[in-house]
Amino acid sequence: MTDNLTLHQISVSEMDNNCYLLVSGDEALLIDAADDAPVLLNLAQEAGARITAVLTTHRHPDHHRALVEVLDKTGATHYSSFLDSPALPAEVDVELNNGDTLPFAGHDFPVAILRGHTPGGVALTAEIDGETHLFVGDSLFPGGLGKTTSESDFVRLFKDVTERIFDKYDDATHVHPGHGEGTTLGAERPHLDDWWERRW
Repeated sequence: MTDNLTLHQISVSEMDNNCYLLVSGDEALLIDAADDAPVLLNLAQEAGARITAVLTTHRHPDHHRALVEVLDKTGATHYSSFLDSPALPAEVDVELNNGDTLPFAGHDFPVAILRGHTPGGVALTAEIDGETHLFVGDSLFPGGLGKTTSESDFVRLFKDVTERIFDKYDDATHVHPGHGEGTTLGAERPHLDDWWERRW
Protein backbone atom coordinates (compact mmCIF):
# COMPACT_ATOMS: atom_id res chain seq x y z
CA MET A 1 0.00 0.00 0.00
CA THR A 2 1.43 3.38 -0.98
CA ASP A 3 0.59 6.75 0.44
CA ASN A 4 -1.85 8.84 -1.54
CA LEU A 5 -0.29 11.54 -3.66
CA THR A 6 -1.02 15.21 -3.16
CA LEU A 7 -0.10 17.97 -5.59
CA HIS A 8 1.26 21.36 -4.60
CA GLN A 9 2.16 24.13 -7.03
CA ILE A 10 3.85 27.51 -6.92
CA SER A 11 4.92 30.04 -9.54
CA VAL A 12 8.37 31.58 -9.23
CA SER A 13 10.47 34.15 -11.09
CA GLU A 14 9.56 36.91 -13.50
CA MET A 15 8.89 34.25 -16.13
CA ASP A 16 6.01 32.67 -14.21
CA ASN A 17 7.70 29.30 -13.95
CA ASN A 18 5.49 26.61 -12.48
CA CYS A 19 7.13 24.36 -9.90
CA TYR A 20 5.19 21.27 -8.89
CA LEU A 21 5.56 19.18 -5.77
CA LEU A 22 4.21 15.65 -5.59
CA VAL A 23 3.99 14.56 -1.97
CA SER A 24 3.64 10.99 -0.70
CA GLY A 25 3.88 10.57 3.05
CA ASP A 26 6.88 12.59 4.20
CA GLU A 27 8.63 12.53 0.80
CA ALA A 28 8.34 15.08 -1.99
CA LEU A 29 9.23 15.02 -5.67
CA LEU A 30 9.95 18.49 -7.03
CA ILE A 31 9.32 19.05 -10.72
CA ASP A 32 11.62 21.87 -11.90
CA ALA A 33 13.69 23.76 -9.34
CA ALA A 34 13.13 26.84 -11.45
CA ASP A 35 14.08 29.65 -9.07
CA ASP A 36 14.06 30.79 -5.44
CA ALA A 37 15.28 27.73 -3.55
CA PRO A 38 14.06 28.99 -0.13
CA VAL A 39 10.50 29.24 -1.44
CA LEU A 40 10.64 25.73 -2.87
CA LEU A 41 12.11 24.26 0.31
CA ASN A 42 9.42 26.03 2.32
CA LEU A 43 6.71 24.64 0.05
CA ALA A 44 7.85 21.13 0.95
CA GLN A 45 8.12 21.98 4.63
CA GLU A 46 4.57 23.35 4.66
CA ALA A 47 3.43 20.10 3.05
CA GLY A 48 5.09 18.16 5.86
CA ALA A 49 7.62 16.58 3.54
CA ARG A 50 11.25 16.70 2.50
CA ILE A 51 12.37 16.83 -1.11
CA THR A 52 13.93 13.46 -1.90
CA ALA A 53 13.74 13.65 -5.70
CA VAL A 54 13.99 16.43 -8.28
CA LEU A 55 12.93 16.12 -11.92
CA THR A 56 14.27 18.71 -14.34
CA THR A 57 11.93 18.68 -17.33
CA HIS A 58 14.36 20.26 -19.78
CA ARG A 59 17.58 22.17 -20.21
CA HIS A 60 16.41 25.78 -20.50
CA PRO A 61 17.94 27.89 -17.70
CA ASP A 62 14.68 29.35 -16.41
CA HIS A 63 13.71 25.84 -15.30
CA HIS A 64 16.78 25.08 -13.19
CA ARG A 65 18.09 28.29 -11.63
CA ALA A 66 17.53 26.91 -8.11
CA LEU A 67 18.59 23.36 -8.95
CA VAL A 68 22.11 23.36 -7.52
CA GLU A 69 21.01 24.94 -4.25
CA VAL A 70 18.03 22.63 -3.82
CA LEU A 71 20.14 19.55 -4.48
CA ASP A 72 22.87 20.76 -2.13
CA LYS A 73 20.41 21.36 0.69
CA THR A 74 18.33 18.21 0.26
CA GLY A 75 20.64 15.54 -1.17
CA ALA A 76 17.75 14.62 -3.45
CA THR A 77 18.10 12.24 -6.37
CA HIS A 78 18.16 14.21 -9.63
CA TYR A 79 16.32 12.91 -12.70
CA SER A 80 16.26 14.28 -16.22
CA SER A 81 16.21 13.24 -19.87
CA PHE A 82 19.37 11.61 -21.19
CA LEU A 83 19.15 14.04 -24.12
CA ASP A 84 19.04 17.21 -22.02
CA SER A 85 21.15 16.16 -19.04
CA PRO A 86 24.55 17.19 -20.53
CA ALA A 87 23.43 20.84 -20.55
CA LEU A 88 22.24 20.96 -16.92
CA PRO A 89 24.25 22.70 -14.15
CA ALA A 90 24.06 19.72 -11.78
CA GLU A 91 24.88 16.07 -12.24
CA VAL A 92 21.93 13.90 -13.22
CA ASP A 93 21.77 10.80 -11.03
CA VAL A 94 19.29 8.97 -13.25
CA GLU A 95 18.99 9.70 -16.97
CA LEU A 96 15.53 8.94 -18.33
CA ASN A 97 14.58 7.42 -21.67
CA ASN A 98 11.20 7.29 -23.34
CA GLY A 99 9.09 4.57 -21.77
CA ASP A 100 11.01 4.54 -18.48
CA THR A 101 9.37 4.90 -15.10
CA LEU A 102 10.52 7.18 -12.31
CA PRO A 103 10.24 5.42 -8.94
CA PHE A 104 9.18 7.60 -6.02
CA ALA A 105 7.94 6.64 -2.55
CA GLY A 106 6.35 3.40 -3.71
CA HIS A 107 4.94 4.91 -6.90
CA ASP A 108 6.16 4.37 -10.45
CA PHE A 109 5.58 7.36 -12.71
CA PRO A 110 5.63 6.71 -16.47
CA VAL A 111 7.98 8.93 -18.45
CA ALA A 112 7.73 10.14 -22.05
CA ILE A 113 10.49 12.01 -23.85
CA LEU A 114 9.21 14.86 -26.04
CA ARG A 115 11.77 16.06 -28.59
CA GLY A 116 11.68 19.42 -30.30
CA HIS A 117 11.42 22.26 -27.78
CA THR A 118 14.80 20.99 -26.58
CA PRO A 119 16.62 17.82 -27.64
CA GLY A 120 14.51 15.85 -25.17
CA GLY A 121 12.08 17.18 -22.60
CA VAL A 122 10.48 14.95 -19.98
CA ALA A 123 6.76 14.45 -19.52
CA LEU A 124 5.82 12.64 -16.31
CA THR A 125 2.47 10.98 -15.57
CA ALA A 126 0.98 10.66 -12.09
CA GLU A 127 -2.36 9.33 -10.90
CA ILE A 128 -3.80 11.59 -8.20
CA ASP A 129 -7.19 10.82 -6.62
CA GLY A 130 -8.08 8.58 -9.54
CA GLU A 131 -7.29 11.21 -12.18
CA THR A 132 -4.37 11.33 -14.60
CA HIS A 133 -2.01 14.31 -14.41
CA LEU A 134 0.71 15.10 -16.95
CA PHE A 135 3.66 17.35 -16.16
CA VAL A 136 4.96 18.38 -19.56
CA GLY A 137 7.51 21.16 -19.08
CA ASP A 138 7.40 23.52 -22.06
CA SER A 139 6.37 20.97 -24.68
CA LEU A 140 2.60 21.55 -24.48
CA PHE A 141 0.49 24.52 -23.42
CA PRO A 142 -3.15 25.60 -23.65
CA GLY A 143 -3.49 26.52 -27.31
CA GLY A 144 -0.40 24.92 -28.78
CA LEU A 145 3.00 23.30 -28.56
CA GLY A 146 6.10 24.77 -27.00
CA LYS A 147 8.37 26.99 -29.06
CA THR A 148 10.47 25.36 -31.75
CA THR A 149 13.16 26.97 -33.88
CA SER A 150 13.02 24.90 -37.06
CA GLU A 151 10.57 23.00 -39.22
CA SER A 152 12.15 19.69 -38.28
CA ASP A 153 11.92 20.46 -34.56
CA PHE A 154 8.24 21.35 -34.88
CA VAL A 155 7.49 18.13 -36.77
CA ARG A 156 9.39 16.10 -34.20
CA LEU A 157 7.58 17.73 -31.28
CA PHE A 158 4.16 17.44 -32.91
CA LYS A 159 4.77 13.75 -33.62
CA ASP A 160 5.98 13.00 -30.09
CA VAL A 161 3.19 14.93 -28.38
CA THR A 162 0.59 13.26 -30.62
CA GLU A 163 1.88 9.70 -30.28
CA ARG A 164 3.19 9.78 -26.71
CA ILE A 165 0.55 12.00 -25.10
CA PHE A 166 -2.68 12.45 -27.08
CA ASP A 167 -2.81 8.90 -28.45
CA LYS A 168 -2.10 7.42 -25.02
CA TYR A 169 -4.27 9.38 -22.59
CA ASP A 170 -7.95 10.28 -22.53
CA ASP A 171 -9.64 13.67 -22.68
CA ALA A 172 -10.02 13.97 -18.89
CA THR A 173 -6.23 14.01 -18.43
CA HIS A 174 -4.93 17.14 -16.72
CA VAL A 175 -1.98 18.93 -18.33
CA HIS A 176 0.40 20.94 -16.15
CA PRO A 177 2.75 23.11 -18.24
CA GLY A 178 5.96 24.85 -17.26
CA HIS A 179 4.35 28.30 -17.38
CA GLY A 180 0.85 29.69 -16.99
CA GLU A 181 -2.46 27.93 -16.61
CA GLY A 182 -3.13 24.24 -16.97
CA THR A 183 -5.49 22.54 -19.40
CA THR A 184 -6.85 19.12 -20.33
CA LEU A 185 -6.18 16.91 -23.31
CA GLY A 186 -9.86 17.13 -24.17
CA ALA A 187 -9.67 20.92 -24.46
CA GLU A 188 -6.66 20.76 -26.78
CA ARG A 189 -7.33 17.64 -28.88
CA PRO A 190 -9.77 19.30 -31.35
CA HIS A 191 -7.06 21.80 -32.32
CA LEU A 192 -4.27 19.39 -33.30
CA ASP A 193 -4.94 19.82 -37.02
CA ASP A 194 -4.85 23.60 -36.63
CA TRP A 195 -1.50 23.39 -34.86
CA TRP A 196 -0.12 21.25 -37.67
CA GLU A 197 -1.26 23.73 -40.28
CA ARG A 198 0.05 26.84 -38.55
CA ARG A 199 3.31 25.16 -37.41
CA TRP A 200 3.20 26.09 -33.74
